[in-house]
Order: sequence, then C-alpha cells, then structure tokens
Amino acid sequence: MARPTNQVLSILQTRLDKAAILAGDAIDPRYSDDLSGGPGARPELVLRPRNTSEVAEILNACNAARLPLVVQGGRTGLSGGARVLAGEAVLSLERMTALQEVEPTAGTIVAEAGVPLQVVQERADAAGLVFGVDIGARGTATIGGNIATNAGGIRVLRYGNFRAQVLGVEAVLADGSVLSSMKGLAKDNSGYDLSQLFVGSEGTLGVVTRACLRLHPKPVTQSAAFCSLPSLDAAFGLLKFLRGRLGNLLSGFEVILAPLMGDMVSALGFTAPVALTSPVYVLTDIQGMTPGADEEAFTEALSQAIEDGLVEDVVLSQSEREYQGLWTLRDDCNRFLFAEGAMLSLDVSLPLPRMGAFLDLAEAAQAHADPAARAYIFGHLGDGNLHYVVRTDRPNEVAKAVFDCVAKSGGSISAEHGIGLDKKAYLHLTRTPAELAAMRRIKAALDPNNILNRGRIFDMPPALPSA
Repeated sequence: MARPTNQVLSILQTRLDKAAILAGDAIDPRYSDDLSGGPGARPELVLRPRNTSEVAEILNACNAARLPLVVQGGRTGLSGGARVLAGEAVLSLERMTALQEVEPTAGTIVAEAGVPLQVVQERADAAGLVFGVDIGARGTATIGGNIATNAGGIRVLRYGNFRAQVLGVEAVLADGSVLSSMKGLAKDNSGYDLSQLFVGSEGTLGVVTRACLRLHPKPVTQSAAFCSLPSLDAAFGLLKFLRGRLGNLLSGFEVILAPLMGDMVSALGFTAPVALTSPVYVLTDIQGMTPGADEEAFTEALSQAIEDGLVEDVVLSQSEREYQGLWTLRDDCNRFLFAEGAMLSLDVSLPLPRMGAFLDLAEAAQAHADPAARAYIFGHLGDGNLHYVVRTDRPNEVAKAVFDCVAKSGGSISAEHGIGLDKKAYLHLTRTPAELAAMRRIKAALDPNNILNRGRIFDMPPALPSA
C-alpha cells in the first residue's frame, strides 16, 4: 500500500497548481513551528490552497489516506498549536488573502482566513469604521488563526473578544464537506449556530476558510492616560470608578505590574511617562463620538480618582502622537519579553475578585518551584486576563505551580492563546471530566479519523479495530 504522503501527492498533483504543494527540500524550516519556540518536526508536505474548494480537495484526499494535518496561518501562536509533529503535513492558509470591500449598510466585511488582522483594520478604517479586535501581532496574525483561538486583545472591554465579531464562517470539515453561514445575519435562530462551534476550536473540528466579520462605528475622539497606582486594589477601584463614570466611553484598561515596567524601561532605553516608584501601572483610554465633552469627562474622572487616592500620578495624552506613544508602551512589553529568551509565557484568566489572592498564591508557588525565577505580569485587567511571563530554567515546574494556583482561584489556564500542544497536560485543572468527554464526542463526530490538528487541546482515545 502507498504511504499516505505519496497517496495524497498522487491525487493533489493533478488538481492543484505547483505552488500549492511543497515537498522535500522545497519546504522552508519556518513551517515547522509557531512562536511558542518548541522544536517542530519537518512536515511531510506543505499544502497551500488558494480557496475553499482547494481546501476541500486537500482535506478529502488527506482524510481518505489518513494523513494528519496541522493547520497554519500566521504562526504567531504561543501554545504550540501550529507546531508540526512527526508524520504530519502542513495545511497553510497563507495564500488565501482575498478581502472584500466593506458593506457599509450592514457594517460587515468578508475576509479569507489568510488575511492579516491589520489589513482588516485598515480596510475598516478607510470606510470610516473600526474592527473590534486588536492584538500586538496584528501585522502577522491572520483572521483564520484569530478565529481558531478566539483572540481577545486590548479592546475586549469595549467590543468583546473575537467570537463577538463573527457573524458567520465558511469552514471545511475533515472529509471535505463545506459548511457556510456567510449570510451576515445578526439574528439567525434556525437550529444550531455551527459558526460559533469553530470559534476557539483551534482547528480541531474543521478549517475556517472565510468569515463575515462585524464592524463598528469609528470613534471620533480618543484619549489615553498612563497612571501609577499604590496597589492592585486601587486598580480595581479605578476600573469600577471609570466604568461607572464613563460607561461605554471607556475602551481599554491594561495593567503592568512591577518589576516589568522598570526592567523594560531599563532594557529598551526609553524615558518612562511617570516615576517608576509604584507597584502597579495602568494604561486606560476612552474612545467616543463627542469632541470636547469626551476628553473633559475623562480628565474630570481622572482628577477625581487622584483626589480619592486611587491614582498617584497620571500622564494624559494631548495629541494623536502622544496617544499612540502611550499605547506603544503596552506593545513594548511583548518587544522586551520576546527579546529576553528562556521565557515561560502563561496566559491566564481570573475572576477579578480573586485576582489579588491568586497573585499572592502564585508568587509563593513560583518561588517554591524555582527560587531564581522572575515573573513579569501584565495584561487586560478589564476582562481578567493576565499574561504571566516567567524567566526560569524550570518551565515545567513553574507552569504546574502557577496553573495549580489558577485552578484554586477559579480561573482558566488559557484566556486567549488557546491550549495547543503545550497546555493540554493542564486542561483537566480547569475543565471537568464531563466537559472534556463532551469535547471529545464533538471531535469524534466531525473528524472521526482524527486528522485535523491531532493532539491539540486534548488527546483522543485510540480507535477501536474494525470488526
């Protein structure tokens, strides 16, 4: 019997153009892994379709040959979901970059899976609208990958995570069947919402090839403030105060804890906007529709927060350049941490009332696992998502210690980066056996031969021998 790779090649070489199939020495090593940094295997093949019908051809052939595939987009993931395992072929959606014009009445746009997030943002902006998700890897991360991981980012407080931006998807199942819900309907209760099943599924249930995305009115005012605060409790107090005072005008609320701010400023060599003498720093902003009144409301609210002792010092942007400069500080966190190397990057979600207790627990547990470890913590405080990054020579021990604390605090081991290969050993900490069993039943129903992103999120039980 022909090897699965040869069987697939013999079928697809007659159906796809030459650029769609890479094999042997033509395979660039970059296809082996994502940004998580684990060593990936050399893929058996790299398949690069141009459209949904070619994805269907590929999946049908691979399913018949039982050739496992790992689905790749921009390869910016941090959980090993796109890392290649031995014997796998790569299905790369990098050539699927068609982007339609904005539909202005409905406020929607249709994008193929390989379109970078930033391109969607720019197309929306040109039409006087805004796309509700923004992440640091916007220039490389793709729409398909964002859907697969239910990406969040800095605007969840205002617009919700990626799930809230998806009105419909076109997806291909493992056997090549195409499901499409691309009508762009805001309301459709005609049975199961299959589109949302694929959001956050990390490519294990099907391959999203196109999506109809929701856009929002573009704000005409914006202002940012960088604040130093005396404690995490003060940060929670500020969040509650600004929500009550500003309502939907409040758009972002990011936190950076010491020692990250000081170490980052020292390493990158820029001047901090405030004195670095506080344990907690918050970057918050407003985006609204009423020039003058919005900025005045923001300024008055921050002044009151200072009087109430919630804020020690604050720098408020006075121009577009200053606004972007303050937000660059948030992006600089990733720039600093990725340059450090040997970093354990954990992405956790906590109930806000328990976050302080979690940090105390995690600090003690981390010190026990590795006394030399140094934690850098920042994230989206408005939605309870912390990026817990640790410089350590004992990543496995520290990860287990921190994730145990997440479980004890009623949180989740992944807020927006997914489970992939790297976190599946810990999934049982925050998901019940009944939940895991239900997930496996869905996987078995949609991908009975287990060819799509095999071993990501969880392992499937061995298939029973045929009768």
